[in-house]
Amino acid sequence: MEQALISARNFIDGTFCAPHSGAMIDVINPATGEVMGAIPDSAPADIDRAVAAAAKAFPMWSALTPAQRAAPMHKLADLIQRDAEDFARVESANTGKPLSLARSVDIARAISNVRFFADAIAHNDTETFENETSISKIHRRALGVAACISPWNLPLYLFTWKIAPALAAGCTVVAKPSEVTPLTAHMLGERVTEAGFPTGVLNILHGRGHTAGAALVSHPQVSCITFTGGTVTGQSIALAAAPTFKRVALELGGKNPAIIFADAATPDQLNATLDGVIKSTFTNQGQVCHCSSRILIQRAAWNTFVPALVKRAQALRVGDPLDATTDIGSLVSQQHLNKVAGAVELAVSEGGRILCGGARISASQLPERVRAGAFFAPTLLENLSPTCRTNQEEIFGPVATLIPFNDEADAIAIANGTHFGLSASVWTTDSGCAERVVAQLDCGTVWINSWMVRDLRVPIGGMRSSGLGREGGNEALRFFAEPVTVVRMK
Repeated sequence: MEQALISARNFIDGTFCAPHSGAMIDVINPATGEVMGAIPDSAPADIDRAVAAAAKAFPMWSALTPAQRAAPMHKLADLIQRDAEDFARVESANTGKPLSLARSVDIARAISNVRFFADAIAHNDTETFENETSISKIHRRALGVAACISPWNLPLYLFTWKIAPALAAGCTVVAKPSEVTPLTAHMLGERVTEAGFPTGVLNILHGRGHTAGAALVSHPQVSCITFTGGTVTGQSIALAAAPTFKRVALELGGKNPAIIFADAATPDQLNATLDGVIKSTFTNQGQVCHCSSRILIQRAAWNTFVPALVKRAQALRVGDPLDATTDIGSLVSQQHLNKVAGAVELAVSEGGRILCGGARISASQLPERVRAGAFFAPTLLENLSPTCRTNQEEIFGPVATLIPFNDEADAIAIANGTHFGLSASVWTTDSGCAERVVAQLDCGTVWINSWMVRDLRVPIGGMRSSGLGREGGNEALRFFAEPVTVVRMK
């Protein structure tokens, strides 16, 4: 069944409204190339209205008890769960990802995000420190209006990952989803009033980054900004926030290594390692900031591991996102497809050899419904220097390079040899080796013999050009609050 057209509007102060200019942006299903809806092309006037609504609602919302703030959050999670299939179908259509992935990961995680922070705030107790002469208490006071800007790759998943801790901590929110994949954020707005949120507490604005986004991050009444997206955009947000000292959290790009030691490629370990590396490389068409884009393989395992990895990549099924057997769906847009294709062309010009994939999927190889879609074959490349552009710049697609290494020191040097520092995975049966390597990797998260295993209580984020600050658990709740120390003499 084809998805009905969705005409989204801004959600401001508890009501849906058209943008000040009346201008709209088409939203495309990248798997079919068809228009599936439209969103407002918001301007600074729309941002002003939304921020004013959030600022007006802040004193009331921040004064509520944690339990009072948690109640509508739990109701919102219930409503997403009630309508999970509708959310999943729209998410799949808007992103091009397999419907099975949207169901099992994107929407399921969005529900978990909202529930987790609704519960977490109840345990965010005041800290007390006592000595011989005084008692010091740390109270955490919500900052004010939070700007929450989410990316296109995991739309509702990361949208809720930002708004949930902000709301739980007592901030009011002006949230802007990506203009490329905005439709599940609009659907969330449709359920905010039903969930029982007071008007003005959560406002959802649509529009382009360089207009609506820029106006939001520079707005004088915005107290803090949380953003996930590209490093260049993150730099511009940091510059915009600097004059007024807004608190900023940035989760940016990565060039993440998967480090495979020889003992992870022995006959009894090979299949489990292949399963993990294929997942870490090609999940969501490689459009996850934590995906492995550099696969470092110990030379002693090269001749065993590489052919097996190539065979696994070639076996991935690229096709219609609605087909339950599809492993790889469409990239998010034709524009992004061209970027990924250009990155592979650059790799070949740098001397790279294509081991599999390396090109767009031709229309004749696709089901009729998706022959106009933005599909790219899972791609593995070898024979590239660790310092070449291909191994230094984020591609953000189903493309990874294979790089040999000799020993632990060599692997660490190659892994740390970029300006990014988001995450890594280490594959070995030697726990001592794993611990030594982990201790020297410059990144925010390291998975050992796994990938994207997430406990929502722990922080996640990056170093260097991969970001600033951390999200998750108490780190997220504390980001949205100002610590105030009160000292009382005994």
